[in-house]
Amino acid sequence: MKKEKKVMNAESASSMRMRESHRALPTRRQFLKASAAAATSVVAMNMKILAAEVGSEQQSRKPNVIVIVADDLGYRELGVQGCPDIPTPNIDSIGRNGVRFTNGYVSCPICAPTRAGLMTGRYQQRFGFETNPGPEQFADEKFGLPRNETTLAERLKSFGYVTGMVGKWHLGFKPELTPPRRGFDEFFGFLGGANNYLPGLSRNTILRGMNPVDEKEYLTDAFGREAVVFIEKNQDKPFFLYLPFNAVHSPLQAIEKYLERFPTIRDTNRRTYAAMTAAMDDAVGRVLETLRRLKMEENTLIFFFSDNGGPTPQTTSSNLPLRGYKGQVLEGGIRTPSMVQWKGRIPAGKVIEHPVIQLDIFPTAIAAAGEQISPDWKLDGVNLLPYLTGEKTGLPHDTLYWRFHQQHAIRQGDWKLLVQGTGIKPSLYNLVEDIGEKNDLADKMPDKVKQLDAVWQAWNAQLMAPLWVRQDARTQGETPQGVRGAGAGKGGQRPGARLERFKQLDRNGDGQLTPDELPRPEIFKRLDTNGDGAVTPEEARSAFPGGVLRRTGK
Repeated sequence: MKKEKKVMNAESASSMRMRESHRALPTRRQFLKASAAAATSVVAMNMKILAAEVGSEQQSRKPNVIVIVADDLGYRELGVQGCPDIPTPNIDSIGRNGVRFTNGYVSCPICAPTRAGLMTGRYQQRFGFETNPGPEQFADEKFGLPRNETTLAERLKSFGYVTGMVGKWHLGFKPELTPPRRGFDEFFGFLGGANNYLPGLSRNTILRGMNPVDEKEYLTDAFGREAVVFIEKNQDKPFFLYLPFNAVHSPLQAIEKYLERFPTIRDTNRRTYAAMTAAMDDAVGRVLETLRRLKMEENTLIFFFSDNGGPTPQTTSSNLPLRGYKGQVLEGGIRTPSMVQWKGRIPAGKVIEHPVIQLDIFPTAIAAAGEQISPDWKLDGVNLLPYLTGEKTGLPHDTLYWRFHQQHAIRQGDWKLLVQGTGIKPSLYNLVEDIGEKNDLADKMPDKVKQLDAVWQAWNAQLMAPLWVRQDARTQGETPQGVRGAGAGKGGQRPGARLERFKQLDRNGDGQLTPDELPRPEIFKRLDTNGDGAVTPEEARSAFPGGVLRRTGK
């Protein structure tokens, strides 16, 4: 009996072990769930490895370079610059994720010459590029960036970069002077100085390469779209993308999706200007988001600046706290919003007070690409990388210079000497103490005036005379289309048009024009017949009995 009991106990224990074993095995549902979890874990691990490989590959190759240019954007017209009514979070992020320059200058207070300086890294007056051409049909035969000046695109292309441009060119109309012949593998944009934004309106020809296209989108949106396409297409190679918007240059035109963001702005021009700025900010945001999505931020050097100050009377673009506007070598014409980002390579949130200039972009991009800058290139720009990283802390430039028709200026350290026209005495300002150029110290410091003038004269002696002057229908003796007709007076202008233009310029409504309100020194001097520093309607009528008080423009 004892033997049988032992056998039964052994069988019972074996049966229990079998039941426990069955309970330990997963069900079919548990097995499939566990398998899926394991597969997901493997995929996630592979994705992390792939991302790490992509990041490593990005870091091991030459950095991408993107240069974004706004058109006629005033010094104050970004959130990061203190703009109170137009949010610009995407453009602001470039400064917050990188370095912002409070003294960021351009080498001319108008569009085309600034772009010539950018593309060459040299003061454009060295090769006779001193002013805009005017409309294409009236442009001087000599207009354009000379072929013997090497562009940034051509340099980077020779170093293995794919090069693309999206936007406004303004550096030549002849085939040999267009982007496809000046170093750009891809081009989408237009050749002139301005364009309509709205589809359905007459536009200066939009080109892809050199082939006309019928663009159906709001133009700023189209430029953002094409920039993203270029980045996605060339993500596996180092690229240079030049993205010069024509926003926020006139004409003031916007679409409803941007206008509706500003219901509280009552002034029609200001609201449209705000909408145009928002469109440009959105386009920049799409570019930045594409870089993040493709994990390219840490291997992309991004510059942003405006080509000149804002033409406040025409578009509301504010340059406060600076004095002056586009077309003037006052600070409001030549100091613009400027910033640069290179995540992981330069500090985030840094502000540099020392003066820099758009000419610096050329050598900085070349140095970032790991290439040597040859003295034979005779660049005026400076490689800013050591100043961005903190390796150097001094002044990138001892002196900056300007010459624009009869206006000229020089900045050396804190001091600026300014001449606003032929026969107008120099003004002297300490810009650190007087950013608004209100306190002229020339009479109190004649030795400083003499010293700065001598330095400017030595620089000026190195320059060429301008190769052309701006041409348009009026300079060619033609009347602009639509002006001549019933009620037109001498010169094709309505009798009341001069008074209307005078009132437009007279921003404070005091019945006279100051040099700030009429920013053409040579014209102002001619009009101010009694030399009292103000122009009355009577003086304007006597000086231009049938003429036009022109805007500063393209």
